Amino acid sequence: MENSGGIKASLQGRYASALFELASENGTVTTVESDLDKTAQAIAENEDLAGLIRNPEVSRKDAAKAMNAVADILGLSPVSKNFLGVLADNRRLSALPEIIRAFSAIAAAQRGEATAEVTSAHALDDLQVEQLRQKLEAREGRNVKIKTSVDPDLLGGLVVTIGSKRIDSSIRTRLNSLAQAMKG
Repeated sequence: MENSGGIKASLQGRYASALFELASENGTVTTVESDLDKTAQAIAENEDLAGLIRNPEVSRKDAAKAMNAVADILGLSPVSKNFLGVLADNRRLSALPEIIRAFSAIAAAQRGEATAEVTSAHALDDLQVEQLRQKLEAREGRNVKIKTSVDPDLLGGLVVTIGSKRIDSSIRTRLNSLAQAMKG
């Protein structure tokens, strides 16, 4: 079973769908999406926060209190703040990164957009990102939002993921393929 965003009806997908419906009813989809982006960035940049959401030994009450403080620091909207509290109460904070990705996918699908996660060996400049966006939009036939990340282990090239499609032109993958062919 899938919802309108193509997200499987997983636990994370159900939480993301419920949050999307609530945000839609309140007219706050853009605000909640921005709040979730801020939260994802905070988790990525703060080891203590990342550890907190994954630690099963933190009580529901302490997790809720900590997430409430994080929401205040990040200036999150009441809908997002309450949602984080619900996740803490239900012991689902460890699923937060996947829920954020699912929410973004649902919101993008509603806008007729696709999100491309682009990983490169070196940071891409604005011109490279724009050229890539134009090529992906021509290929996909819809607007494409690009989220970039850097992984030096790729050595060179790109790995682009749009939904369930993956385009891997990294040098690491090419070298691994060549090594397999030489063994065979």
